[in-house]
Amino acid sequence: MRKSIEMAIRACGSARWAFKVSEWRPSMEELMLACSCIQEEEKQRLAKFVFREDFNSSLMGRLMMRKFIADATAVPYDAIILGRDEKGKPFWSNPSGSDRRVDFNVSHQGDYCVLAGCVSQERATTTKIGVDIMKMEYTGGKPLSEFFRLMTRNFSPSEWACIKSRKSNEAQLGTFMRHWCLKESYVKNIGVGITVDLQKISFLPATLELSEECVTVDTKVFLDGNYDAKWKFEESLIDSQHCVAVSLLDTPTNYVPLPFERISFEQLMDGAKALLEIDEIYCHNIQRKEYKS
Repeated sequence: MRKSIEMAIRACGSARWAFKVSEWRPSMEELMLACSCIQEEEKQRLAKFVFREDFNSSLMGRLMMRKFIADATAVPYDAIILGRDEKGKPFWSNPSGSDRRVDFNVSHQGDYCVLAGCVSQERATTTKIGVDIMKMEYTGGKPLSEFFRLMTRNFSPSEWACIKSRKSNEAQLGTFMRHWCLKESYVKNIGVGITVDLQKISFLPATLELSEECVTVDTKVFLDGNYDAKWKFEESLIDSQHCVAVSLLDTPTNYVPLPFERISFEQLMDGAKALLEIDEIYCHNIQRKEYKS
């Protein structure tokens, strides 16, 4: 299976992976294997999570990043070093010697952890990528109209018009989450977080309904009221409850949008090599963490 995934990345220069974390209840053996395949500082950072879901999601994100780099570049799995930039975004910190440059981003929310990755040839313009996933549910307790009122300043008038044009509360909530997902994918791409004025980042969807079967690529972004054609956005449903958005800046001429591929733990670990010794005490402590649900 590893060869088929690697060949797909090398052929199209992209990866879109989804791992259903809510269904992953690892055995002690699986946990020890996974925790041996991340860097020591990552391991210590993950141990700070209170709830098990958060630990599992973040662990999967680190493993997905490492596998993507290894499969996309043929650099040995255990030779890859992941760092964080000044804004906390993970990146590949030792790419020297590879003729390929990569960018990638992960997101986890609801039931899934997702990765979007792209590969650029050396001396070519590096495509920048961001991804976000949202579970399309509202659990705030207030009426939806009151929730929307509190969120007014985060969306432009045209975005609110699009959201409120939907006839049912469910459709309005889905359109709200879709716009929020787009904004998150954009700000994660440029590395600024949601501290920016989100009203100045306005999306105009041409296709109102998203699908699990195909990728929507006709949404436009307006920055300070001006359409910016350098940006492309891929949107789709992972399932009926989760929407996902990928933002791409400076796509190559051979760019082809990809649907997300569901991957298993076995696929994710195929080809992995341990960076650390097995730490049974650490993993026993992780196993004691409680699940929220």
